[in-house]
Amino acid sequence: MASIEVRKDTCVGCGECVPACPFGAIAMEDSLAVISDECTLCGACESSCSYGAIIIRIGETGETEIDQYSGIMVLAEQRDGTIDHSTLELLGEARRLAEVDDSSVSVVLLTEEARNWPAELISYGADTVYVAEDVQLRHFRTEPFSRIAERLIIEKKPAVVLAAATTTGRDLMPRIAKNLNTGLTADCTELAIDSESGGLLQTRPAFGGNILATIVCSDTRPQMATVRPRVMKAMDPDKNRDGVIEKIELSLTDLVSRTEVLEFNPLDEGSVDISEAEVIVSGGRGMKSPENFALLQELANLLDGSIGASRAAIDAGWISYPHQVGQTGKTVQPKTYIACGISGAVQHRVGMQSSDRILAINKDETAPIFEFCDVGFVGDLFEIIPFVIKEIKRRRK
Repeated sequence: MASIEVRKDTCVGCGECVPACPFGAIAMEDSLAVISDECTLCGACESSCSYGAIIIRIGETGETEIDQYSGIMVLAEQRDGTIDHSTLELLGEARRLAEVDDSSVSVVLLTEEARNWPAELISYGADTVYVAEDVQLRHFRTEPFSRIAERLIIEKKPAVVLAAATTTGRDLMPRIAKNLNTGLTADCTELAIDSESGGLLQTRPAFGGNILATIVCSDTRPQMATVRPRVMKAMDPDKNRDGVIEKIELSLTDLVSRTEVLEFNPLDEGSVDISEAEVIVSGGRGMKSPENFALLQELANLLDGSIGASRAAIDAGWISYPHQVGQTGKTVQPKTYIACGISGAVQHRVGMQSSDRILAINKDETAPIFEFCDVGFVGDLFEIIPFVIKEIKRRRK
């Protein structure tokens, strides 16, 4: 049997819960919320309390509503006939987080045709794949996608819901969070499970990227976060993994939308797509001039890589914006990242810290980048890079 409790040591007597109750079952007595027998346990007061002073307990065990939630749910993205790599990255991170408390990982796949994608998602770490198929789900539209995902979240009660911080995720997740009256942390670069509370620790850049803030959603569920693509690592696929594929039946109401897709035109980014590069040679303020980026281009060509840059180099007009790596640019995850004349401020770090191997060249031995790079070279990049280029050419003769 469910019950409701007002924590006397937490209630501050603010009165927020009084107008929130649709049944007029709450009154303030001696600066404390008092709940009468008219209460229907609808939960409106619990959600309205900013201090977590009102708790609905469910069942004879006295567990709270929060205790009913478990597991991690990932909202999948698909485009151009494939599952977007950001989904696989989220699955890898969800699998790692789930191992902390031995919970499950599920994926919501909304698409025109599922193909072999459910099996692929299971091989990358999912325990359960919820699949909804309809021609109306061919392209993302906010209303039907959020409506279906919201219904599944209410039904399945995952403790954590994750989506990529793409244009789709940034549109979808705030709408769901608002409708579910729960918290959302956007653009996360790190996730962890608190060993004591079991809550999700969500880390993201704040104050223009000058600090990294860790945010906790302690009073509501699910805990929702969008995660930057190319920050997390995907698992190696295991074709022998077992999982459950559950078909979601849709109604006409689920697919109602006030928008209609008339035409879909993919964006052509041209030859510059550093997010897919396996080797990136990046330049910063230490490059001194736009002409000196030709030196980085020569090295990148020898390594079959691409050119990146810090925001300082972009703002100086030395190279175009599509090359920018960092908080306000692209997040990359190459096998090798070579930072040339880049100090390594947190704004740049969040865009490349997941690289498999980071090499840094800087004449300032106190530069922050030396604190997290794998190999650092203290010296003049205009001496080091030509030497490296010359040595590569010599060895290839």
